[in-house]
Amino acid sequence: MASASQAGPSVLVDLGTGKVLEQEDAFAPWYPASLTKLMTTFVTFRAIKAGEITMESPIRVSERASKEPPSKMGFKPGSVLTVDNAIKILMVKSANDIATAVAESVGGSRQAFVERMNAEAQRLGMSNTRFANAHGLHADEQMTTARDLAVLAMALRNEFPQYAGYYSLEAIKSGESLMENHNDLIMRFDGANGMKTGYTCPSGFNLIASATRNGRTLMAVVIGEPTVEARADKAANLLAKGFETSGDTAPFLGQLRPNGTEAAQPINLRSTICTEEHWKVVTEARGPAGKPVYTSPHIKEPTREPVVVAVGLGGATGPESPAPRYADVPIPTPRPDYAPGAMAEGG
Repeated sequence: MASASQAGPSVLVDLGTGKVLEQEDAFAPWYPASLTKLMTTFVTFRAIKAGEITMESPIRVSERASKEPPSKMGFKPGSVLTVDNAIKILMVKSANDIATAVAESVGGSRQAFVERMNAEAQRLGMSNTRFANAHGLHADEQMTTARDLAVLAMALRNEFPQYAGYYSLEAIKSGESLMENHNDLIMRFDGANGMKTGYTCPSGFNLIASATRNGRTLMAVVIGEPTVEARADKAANLLAKGFETSGDTAPFLGQLRPNGTEAAQPINLRSTICTEEHWKVVTEARGPAGKPVYTSPHIKEPTREPVVVAVGLGGATGPESPAPRYADVPIPTPRPDYAPGAMAEGG
């Protein structure tokens, strides 16, 4: 379903050595979509490490947060959940309302939290990344690169290995609502154990996927693909190839340099991804059942039901964030792009 001309940037990294086994257009600017939520999570972990909050601290859903577009949980304004449950929801459901609630609850305001995001990006050396919000809904000024996303994902793994379990959650349940992980490699690719998906019309379909085999963990960053299937197929093929590659002579991630031909601004894929013609082709390829059809020989049908973890409201017994609180005055932000009935933006 994806032509070569539609293929987006990618990076394959050995997390044990930090070496890049394969890369394509690693410095091309791109809209991160919900891969943004990895930085939202990273900032939250840093706040826990600093003693500002705990996993039991409250995340409060404000009226502003409740109005975020889908993908969302739909909790009513005034609802309170724990940091722990919020992160589980971000990783599996990729809920935009919860991302905003985290930003407001941890940072004191959305803008203050975004300032933390950008400070962390600078500290990590994500030199071509700029954040404008905590959820990843489209903003022209919010951009990154496949290389920078690899730096962020490695930082999450290396600085906070105790939280690796969040990235491999198979499904969560809130009330009667069951939500499976949008990462199609989970339960379908041998050794898959994370990390996050993302999608908006301008960005396309994105996936950071990790897997461990024989004690070796690899991570593929795949962005700008035209379909759910394309991002999963590409990630699976990269990982499988990587496990057959020693990488002894490969460069370290920090040694990568731009080739000098990168565009100044990201490509906006709206006219490619979010058209009736595109989704007609996708729908026809999936057949009458409507299920994604993968071409990678490394993706297999699950052989069991997903392990479901319950999430919900309440239980917030930890301290409030000491960050200064500001009046929730809406900050002018670009109107997000929407898909024409294809899928909610976030996953």
